[in-house]
Amino acid sequence: MGPASHRFSVDSLAVEVYPDRQALGSAAAGTVAGWLRQALTERDRVGAIFASAPSQDEFLASLVTEPNLDWSRVVAFHLDEYVGLPSDMPQSFAHFLRQRLFDRVHPGVVHYLDSLDDPERACQRYANLLASQPLAVACIGIGENGHLAFNDPHIADFADPFLVKPVEIDEVSRAQQVHDGCFLRIDLVPRRALTVTLPAILSAERIAIMVPGSTKARAIQAALQGPITTSCPASILRRHPHAVLFVDEPAVGLL
Repeated sequence: MGPASHRFSVDSLAVEVYPDRQALGSAAAGTVAGWLRQALTERDRVGAIFASAPSQDEFLASLVTEPNLDWSRVVAFHLDEYVGLPSDMPQSFAHFLRQRLFDRVHPGVVHYLDSLDDPERACQRYANLLASQPLAVACIGIGENGHLAFNDPHIADFADPFLVKPVEIDEVSRAQQVHDGCFLRIDLVPRRALTVTLPAILSAERIAIMVPGSTKARAIQAALQGPITTSCPASILRRHPHAVLFVDEPAVGLL
């Protein structure tokens, strides 16, 4: 992996800046793999949760090549899923992670959010699974509106009483799915999703946040320089004791 252009901290959040997406992805994969190896020396099974977005492509491509990592003892989760979208559809987040990660490294257990079940029942089932397997590592991104998973500003809650909940996706997040090339038009983007909540994400012992690209520059600026508020949900990462934000030069262009 190439060296970081520079490193700094904002409150408790460590920030590492890389020259491009490939260097960012390689560095983040090395860090996450190290965290997982360490956790696997301490316990029999390790929980890990993953984001599904093109921003994670380089990270996931590097992570699957990391050596000496016993994936058979990893219990894997994903952060969110569209309501009513079959898991074999290319746009589904389950499909995204199966293709790029799970079918390549074969975690011992993979828990999927059931998008076709009753939303409330699906959320309760997933919450029970998360409660039974504490997260050692969370691998996440930040949306154009500062969201984490589908905790968009209008529904984000730093003290959410739920671990998983059904949500209405805001228009910025729906438009981002078109910008990312996941859907051809915004009218094709589902309006509802199931999401792991902010307290569930923040419960992870360590968090890696991978955010490349100039389209995320305003969100990064708000997350690092603005107040800690649900108007930019990612700002809460500054309070996590063991989180690292991996960004490339375009993503920090407004700092």
